[in-house]
Amino acid sequence: MIGLLGTTLDAGRQDRWQSWRPTVSICRQPDLLVKRLELLHGLRDKALASRVASDIAAVSPETLVRLHEIEFGDPWDFERVYETLFKFARAYPFETDNEEYLIHITTGTHVAQICLFLLTESRYLPGRLLQASPDRDRSAPGDVKVIDLDLSRYDRIASRFRQEARDAVSYLKGGIDTRNQAFNELIDRIEQVAIATRDPLLLMGPTGAGKSKLARRLFELKKMRHTITGEFVDVNCATLRGDGAMSTLFGHVKGAFTGALRDRPGVLRAADKGMLFLDEIGELGGDEQAMLLRALEEKTFLPLGSDREAHSDFQLIVGTNRNLLSAVREGRFREDLLARINLWTFTLPGLRSRSEDIEPNLQFELDQFAQRTGHRVTFSTEARQRFLDFALLPSSKWTGNFRDLNAAVVRMATLAHGGRISVEIVQEEIERLSASWAKPQTEESDEILSRLLGEKALGGIDLFDRAQLAEVAQVCRNSRSMSEAGRQLFGASRIRKTSSNDADRLRKYLNRFGIDWDQIIQLGS
Repeated sequence: MIGLLGTTLDAGRQDRWQSWRPTVSICRQPDLLVKRLELLHGLRDKALASRVASDIAAVSPETLVRLHEIEFGDPWDFERVYETLFKFARAYPFETDNEEYLIHITTGTHVAQICLFLLTESRYLPGRLLQASPDRDRSAPGDVKVIDLDLSRYDRIASRFRQEARDAVSYLKGGIDTRNQAFNELIDRIEQVAIATRDPLLLMGPTGAGKSKLARRLFELKKMRHTITGEFVDVNCATLRGDGAMSTLFGHVKGAFTGALRDRPGVLRAADKGMLFLDEIGELGGDEQAMLLRALEEKTFLPLGSDREAHSDFQLIVGTNRNLLSAVREGRFREDLLARINLWTFTLPGLRSRSEDIEPNLQFELDQFAQRTGHRVTFSTEARQRFLDFALLPSSKWTGNFRDLNAAVVRMATLAHGGRISVEIVQEEIERLSASWAKPQTEESDEILSRLLGEKALGGIDLFDRAQLAEVAQVCRNSRSMSEAGRQLFGASRIRKTSSNDADRLRKYLNRFGIDWDQIIQLGS
């Protein structure tokens, strides 16, 4: 047996023979014969180690006790303790063909016990772990238990953790069996990061892609895991203006401005120990950005009109459908704030980029309607297929993303007489959606370029280049990849074999305007 001297437990009380002393008690076990004990002890504990060896000789003459002086320095320094025990294990002359070894982990600090476990599990100590425990009668030998490090048991434990992780990912997706591989991998990574950190998370993507819902589910998941104790506070920064923005975020004291009739705590304090979701953070004003940065870095801020600092420790999740890098270049967003919130950035794709997920989300929306209203509604077979055929058409823009899909299902379910959505109802909804997406081309093009470049940069581009760039951006938005977009844009060149790499040619064109593919994808569909 190899074990550490317990400087408290092995010392016993005044009458040590009336005390349960783990190292001595193991050698008193009627069914366990320890032929040799390698007892590790510190330099200052030599006298206690000698006494324990003498007592073992009295109760178990067959046991040879060999004392080893080791020095940890700081017994709570994990690295130092592990290194010391590792050196002992490497130097010890194990004879595994002729001897069996027990590694005693009842004594020693928790750090030392963990290190002994790790060395045994990794087979640097080629033995089995031994744990001792006392009886009610403290003078009795107590019990011992050999811990079997059966790796198959680890596999079963690991499978439980994997199932828990799968359940967490399913929860983040709302229980929807999504089929888009890129989206599933994205949610896997978000779950992994969100559980492990309290750093800010930046969720990018078009309006209606599900940023707000994902933020709330992240909060609920962390709440279930007991990694967060406060509340979830949700603010759309696009609705904040002037003194109202400062007051909403940071609070105010009575009399801070006209109409401030009483103190207001603000959402940052309401989110203390919890989570704050700031949607459309790109719309936040410069002063609010500066105060938010300080609140993130120092966890303190000044409420409007107050000379006393307030404190709040919250996890921040921010959402945006804007290109914040462009906003920084145009002076509309603070570079230092972007650096602070850009540690973990995830871009949620629009509905058009996840065509595989339209069908499962369609069923999800029907289930949600049934929960809200108490009425179960279904499609006829023909109506369901008609709607899915339309939903997957290249001309189906889904500009509002999942909000469009939700609204469509609600309208169709509401009109479904007898709980059945007919082909006629589907056709009516198709016409309604098509009309809502039929925006004037010039208006849509200007909106796309404005979101890509910003108003200031757009104003410096000739009308000729602007028209061409708008058409290129539109083709890119309707394509699944840069290669697909390149094949469509340079189709004639490909036929004449004058273009060898469509994607590279498109990339170079976009680079002329400081645009990359990811920016276009972030616009959604």
